[in-house]
Amino acid sequence: MNYSEKTERFFNGQISDWDLANVNYRQLENVMTRSVSFGDFEVLVQFNPGRITSTAAKVDSKSIETRPCFLCAKNRPALQQGLIYKPGMTVLVNPFPIFKKHLTIVSDDHIDQRIAENFGTMLDLAAELTDYQIFYNGPQCGASAPDHFHFQAGNKGFLPVEKDFEGKRLCNLHSSSPGIELWTWPGYSRTVFSFKGNNREKLIKAFNSFYNRFSEIQSDKPEPMLNILASYSDGDWIVHFFPRKVHRPTQFFAEGHCKILISPASVDLGGVVITPREEDYLKIKREDLDDIFRQVSLDKSVLLKLIENLL
Repeated sequence: MNYSEKTERFFNGQISDWDLANVNYRQLENVMTRSVSFGDFEVLVQFNPGRITSTAAKVDSKSIETRPCFLCAKNRPALQQGLIYKPGMTVLVNPFPIFKKHLTIVSDDHIDQRIAENFGTMLDLAAELTDYQIFYNGPQCGASAPDHFHFQAGNKGFLPVEKDFEGKRLCNLHSSSPGIELWTWPGYSRTVFSFKGNNREKLIKAFNSFYNRFSEIQSDKPEPMLNILASYSDGDWIVHFFPRKVHRPTQFFAEGHCKILISPASVDLGGVVITPREEDYLKIKREDLDDIFRQVSLDKSVLLKLIENLL
C-alpha cells in the first residue's frame, strides 16, 4: 500500500469514527456555491459557515500567545487521530472542511509557520498525495495558526486555477530551462506566477532565488507574504505562487453593509472565495472581488521585476 492509499484509508476511518468530522463533511453537501464570471474565467463563491473561526481568527501576537495551539497534539480532540507522514510530521483530517477531502499536515514540534526550509517537503507531499492540491498559507496571509508549522491539502479538481492553467489561455510561458518552466498570468484578477517542471532541485533553487528577492522588499516581515499551491501529475510538479502585500482587505474591517467578512488565503486566490456569512455570499459582486484581490495582491509590475532572469 502506497502512502496515498494509506491516507485514503486513514481519512475514511476518521470520518467513520469521529462524530464532529462526520457531521461537518456531510454538511458540505448542503454548502451553497455560485459562480462569478470574469469573462475568460470564473471565480466561485462558497457560503460555508463552518469556516467562521478560521476566517475571523485573531492572529496578532497577543491573541496567539494567550490561546492554546489547536495543532499541538496535547490540545487536539481525543478522537482526532494522526497518520505519520515522516519523522516530525503528521497528517490530520481537518474537521472544518472546505474540500470533500481536507487534510492538515502538521509539524510534531511547535515551531513557527515558515516555508524557507520546507518547500522541498511541500514538493514531496505533492508527489506522495497525487490526488491532492497541497497548499501553504504564510504566517501573515491566511494561516490561522501562524505559531505552528503546517500545510493543508484538498482534493484535486476543486479549485478553478487548476483548469485555468491546463488550458494555458490565461497564462504565458515567461522563461524556461531543462526541467522547469515559469509561467505568468497577465490577465488574471490576482497576481500569480507558476512553475511547472520535473526537476526537484531546480524548482527548489528557483523558489529560493525568488524568496530571497521578495524578502528584500518585505524585510520587516517574518517571511515574505506568500500563498502557495502545489500538485503533481504525469511526472511534473505544478506550483502556483500568490505574492501578497496585505493580509486582509478594508472590507474585512468595515462596519454595516460595507463589511464583507473575507480573509483571502490559498483557496480564495485559487478561485474559491469562502464567505462564512450568508449576507456576504448573497451580495458580493465581481467588482468587490476585483477590489479585494487588488488590495491583497502584490502589484504585478513588482512581480515582473522579482522574476526577471529568475531561471
